[in-house]
Amino acid sequence: MTSTLLWSLIAVQIAMGAFDTLYHHELTERLAWRPSQRGELRLHAVRNWLYALLFLTLGFAEPKGLLAWAIMGVLIVEVVITLMDFVEEDLSRRLPATERVNHTLLALNYGAILVLILPVLLGWAGEATGIAWVSHGAWSVLALAASLSVALFGLRDWFAAVRSERLGLPAPAGLADMLAPARTILVTGATGFVGQRLVASLVAAGHEVTVLTRDGAKAAALPAPLRIVTSLDQVPDDARLDAIVNLAGEPIADGLWTRAKRRAILASRLRMTRGLAKLVARLDRPPTVVVSGSAVGWYGLRGDESLTESSPAAPAFTQRVCEAWEREAMAIAALGPRVVLLRTGLVLGIEGGLLARLLMPFEFGLGGRIGSGRQWMSWISRDDLVRLICHMIATPTLHGPVNGTAPEPVRNADFAASLARHLHRPAIAPLPARLLRRLGGDFAEEMLLGGQRVLPEKALASGFAFRHAQLESALGSILGRNVVREAEARSSRAVVHAGE
Repeated sequence: MTSTLLWSLIAVQIAMGAFDTLYHHELTERLAWRPSQRGELRLHAVRNWLYALLFLTLGFAEPKGLLAWAIMGVLIVEVVITLMDFVEEDLSRRLPATERVNHTLLALNYGAILVLILPVLLGWAGEATGIAWVSHGAWSVLALAASLSVALFGLRDWFAAVRSERLGLPAPAGLADMLAPARTILVTGATGFVGQRLVASLVAAGHEVTVLTRDGAKAAALPAPLRIVTSLDQVPDDARLDAIVNLAGEPIADGLWTRAKRRAILASRLRMTRGLAKLVARLDRPPTVVVSGSAVGWYGLRGDESLTESSPAAPAFTQRVCEAWEREAMAIAALGPRVVLLRTGLVLGIEGGLLARLLMPFEFGLGGRIGSGRQWMSWISRDDLVRLICHMIATPTLHGPVNGTAPEPVRNADFAASLARHLHRPAIAPLPARLLRRLGGDFAEEMLLGGQRVLPEKALASGFAFRHAQLESALGSILGRNVVREAEARSSRAVVHAGE
């Protein structure tokens, strides 16, 4: 089989498949850490192993007789698995446009490969059963590299599918158990990382939830029953709202802070908060409480100083954004509701946020500290943050700023070491501060290299109990394993063996 055209199409298939795996499956969609994609991961694993067999065979052999028929059978099975994968993807997740386009091109290119290769295989099928070993030079080298790569990723996908069985989220209803009796709650930003879990918890606990969203398709994936509105004008004046939770805003950590990005970050928060103020003003009965988002960026960059809700701020872009956002939210208090300002730290979970971005590089052994690693990281598990929001709604004495962080912030180097330990990987690939500053400017300085040592003084004083006050506990729960318990188990086994 010496057709340059055929091998060129195979090379294109390899390149598009590598792009799909690395960019979509690993980098943007993070399928290996999504429990919902267990079936898709298993299909990917089997398909990768079939591709490994095909690449090796076509690169170094000419199968004859029954062996040629076997290879044609593998090609047919690959088509069936791909069709099953399409169905699984449509049922379990929303594919980005680039992935859909890439899948279409892969299917078309694979069809062209079949048109060229089937006549060759049929010719070989008419000969006596056996294998003729051949070499196609550089094409064989490409086939070998591709075979080894897809075989390794097949193993990764299979073990990721096995691991996903212990990554399932705990039942959401228990996160809102302090909210009784049932309440009516409006949530903005409901399709975001925190909003999705909050809505799931409220709905599961029997509360009547209305979500405001511009993305109807994402909102449709939220658990029922709930009411979806695309504009606050759709909420009637006589609507009963016991509480409003405002989490909406342009993501602040998903790209560099260009001038347009800075304007969008600030404008989106102010526009939504002002809209909520107008809603509260026209309601026949205003809600009892409004929980409005903010962030620990309000404090600016403060080094090693311990920060509570009474600490002053230092100038920074995030500080200016949070200050303006909080000022607009506090204006709602004059209309009657109790207003709580949720100053959120780094929210940990595998479905989004910082941790989700770190999992892939750390799992591939490319993780490490950022800069010096001495900057403080004020973090909170997503479920504890959802519980804290519900606690804010249920606790009449809470008002004004409340820090949404765990009681034990950690330095970045300790965070990296802990994450690496949970993934059984080294943390030996630091990100240089000079490079980050050159590439990211203020974004890198405030979001990566700077930090705040924030303590949840008001949350603790109000009686809130964190389920995960320590990072080890949080990562153990989120990643489906507990390093501390494993270490204790190993120690116990060592003591038993020593006694023997």
